[in-house]
Amino acid sequence: MTDQIRPVRVILGVCGSVAAFKAQELCRLLIHQGAEVQVILTSGACQFVTPLSFQALSGRQVKTDLFDPASEDRFGHIELARWADLVLVAPASADLLAKASLGLADDFLSTLLLATQAPIYFAPAMNVAMWDHPATQGHIKQLSSRGAVFIEPATGVLACGEEGAGKLADLADILEPLPLDLAASQPLKGKQVLVTAGPTTEPIDPVRFITNRSSGKMGFALATAAQRLGAEVTLISGPVHLATPKGVKRIDIETAAQMQDAVLAAFLTTHLTIKCAAVGDFRVAQPRTEKLKKSDQLNLELKANPDILAQIGEMKQDWQVLVGFAAETQHLAEHSKEKRERKQADWIIGNDVSEEGLGFDSERNQVLILSAGQEISLGPAPKKVLAFEILQQLLRDPVLGPKLTA
Repeated sequence: MTDQIRPVRVILGVCGSVAAFKAQELCRLLIHQGAEVQVILTSGACQFVTPLSFQALSGRQVKTDLFDPASEDRFGHIELARWADLVLVAPASADLLAKASLGLADDFLSTLLLATQAPIYFAPAMNVAMWDHPATQGHIKQLSSRGAVFIEPATGVLACGEEGAGKLADLADILEPLPLDLAASQPLKGKQVLVTAGPTTEPIDPVRFITNRSSGKMGFALATAAQRLGAEVTLISGPVHLATPKGVKRIDIETAAQMQDAVLAAFLTTHLTIKCAAVGDFRVAQPRTEKLKKSDQLNLELKANPDILAQIGEMKQDWQVLVGFAAETQHLAEHSKEKRERKQADWIIGNDVSEEGLGFDSERNQVLILSAGQEISLGPAPKKVLAFEILQQLLRDPVLGPKLTA
């Protein structure tokens, strides 16, 4: 590992559970895989394990007290929330899941979970009755809907002697979904990445507009993932209510014409362009300068907006990689393949927006990647996780990967 490549930063939260002792080995394995680990112990965890053991393993002072003057001289819980590339809570207790679901923040770990923008992974461990309880399952459903990833507990004989689901998952199963190798190696170091996200809006009059549905969450997740993989990222976004990812240059636009100008200004020096925005196909030919009244007769003449993806597809050089998105409601593979060929994109990532609970306004998505020689299905998964998986597949592509890592 060179000085230019920093290790992936992992927050390891440990809750009060008989399985807490396994978190010591988990900490060791994370460090063995090249991660920098910051451990946070709840007060319950301190009844089973000691901060000193984790400090010896991690080489970092263990956080236990939200009101410790030494930890909070610079608002340590917020500082660490921004520091982390990912957060892993293992074991996660029923109490912690309830706090996180409800947004409660009365200790270091629960406060950090509320403040971080990093992907969060939970590996629960508890009695089978607690695991099966509707309240716990409701909290899991709520957290999953917000993008958290759950590593299901194993089934077997529990510490209390009962048998059922609730055992902490095998450590290998906990480590498997974490993007440790990819994030640690920063394969996009020094590369320029351009991501578009969100909708565009086209004015009808000073207070009304036409638009496409898009929350921007998938595009923002891709920008975040690319930045964490070492890229210098420019994010061009339509109107959305999302915070700018750390380390990402953001350009806000409203109309398709503004999107076109911003993309063309950045494209020629960009190694990887991901067109995830829901750009409107049409605009109003003659927007009104005064607000229309309900009594006015409304007859809108529409004009076609510029096809930005097709335009940069024609401009693309051999060293550049171009990825587009296709939102479809039927014949996903067929329509996405046709779009890839017509727009001269290297990849088209299709998603069926008619699927309930996926795509629009959701934290989760399922996609179909189409290239010249293969189809890859990913998900359903949280968009924050799916973004890493998409970039991982792109880096594995035998043609495109070498262009991005050369």
